[in-house]
Amino acid sequence: MKELLKGMVKVALDLLFLLPAIFAAAASRFATRHVDVGLGPEPLVSYLYHKKALNGAGYSAETFVFDSNFITSDFDFNASRVLSPALILLRWHYLYFRALFRYRCLYISFHGGPLMATIVLRGLEPFLLRLAGIKVVILPYGSDVQDMTRCPNFAFTTAISKDYPLQRWTRNRVVRQIDRWTCHATHVVTGCDWIDYMYHWDSVTLNNFSIDTEFWSPVSPPSEMEGPIRILHSPNHRSIKGTCFFESAILQLKEEGFDIELIVLERQSNAEIRRVMSEVDIVADQLIIGWYAMFAMEGMALAKPVLCYLRDDLKSFYTMHGIIEEGEIPLVECHPSNVTDVIRGLISDRSRMIEIGRQSREFIIKHHSLQVIGARFAAINKGMGILPSTPVSADSRTSSEELSDACSHH
Repeated sequence: MKELLKGMVKVALDLLFLLPAIFAAAASRFATRHVDVGLGPEPLVSYLYHKKALNGAGYSAETFVFDSNFITSDFDFNASRVLSPALILLRWHYLYFRALFRYRCLYISFHGGPLMATIVLRGLEPFLLRLAGIKVVILPYGSDVQDMTRCPNFAFTTAISKDYPLQRWTRNRVVRQIDRWTCHATHVVTGCDWIDYMYHWDSVTLNNFSIDTEFWSPVSPPSEMEGPIRILHSPNHRSIKGTCFFESAILQLKEEGFDIELIVLERQSNAEIRRVMSEVDIVADQLIIGWYAMFAMEGMALAKPVLCYLRDDLKSFYTMHGIIEEGEIPLVECHPSNVTDVIRGLISDRSRMIEIGRQSREFIIKHHSLQVIGARFAAINKGMGILPSTPVSADSRTSSEELSDACSHH
């Protein structure tokens, strides 16, 4: 009953704000917007790095969220901190009206923009933003695009069913939002395993995530020091990441006499993850999904060998499109049936671990550094007619233009 009443209130608020939303969108076309790109409204760590990447390419950018979480709260604008608890249902409308007069372009996921959690207005959001003259770039990240009826990876579908049993009730909404933004966004980016769920895109990436390689850099040069091997695993979803297979592999290796330890961190801040990750020897990402994302990238940037399952069809796709060279990704590939053997072979040769870590950091710098992703975003923005409002130095401009030219081929 409580949820029903809450839903009725949300519908009433949407209807109340419908005409003001239309008039404000039309009026905002004539306003001077002072920020090139707004990134939100979900509290994603990747938006913090994207902001840095855009700034490096000369674009002003701002992160805005409806609320923060335990991972980080370092966002520029948090609606929940501005509005009193009594007005919390208005935070979506507040973010919308604020965005209309502030941002020239929005970077959002398939979940939608400021109106993503409204009931009536979210279906009209693409049209309202178009009326306002605001460009929209779609950057998928996971649950926003995962219609599991399109997933060819049955192990992943099984894991989703265990970790997110309620997703079966939200599938139709995911399908609608994929259709909504695929047809009405200005630019749609794909990558990762998200291509399984999408039927159109304007540009292809390995994944759209960027990382600050200066912040995420090795604390000290790697050495062939003795001592126990420590492996870090930080699952936000245990079934999806294949945690039980990592635990089983480490247990077996301990029984074989190997001096090895698995550190499992859950629901920890990004700062704590970075602290522990800098001290371990190996990072264990996932064994189910079939591609890598932020956690693996953080480990690679720290020059750690990273255990990860990569699907052969995805590797072939990205190689065929010239985004990577064959065999270029230096992840330590494994899956549930061979993870014990792979770890055993890896820890038996510490010099190999160090070399893989070196190659991993080079890979991240080449494909996911702020400079590379910033140049890719700059190419997208310029293609939409949005030029940077912040001048960059001649050296930075030359570097950015060269990277932009390279990125435009992908």
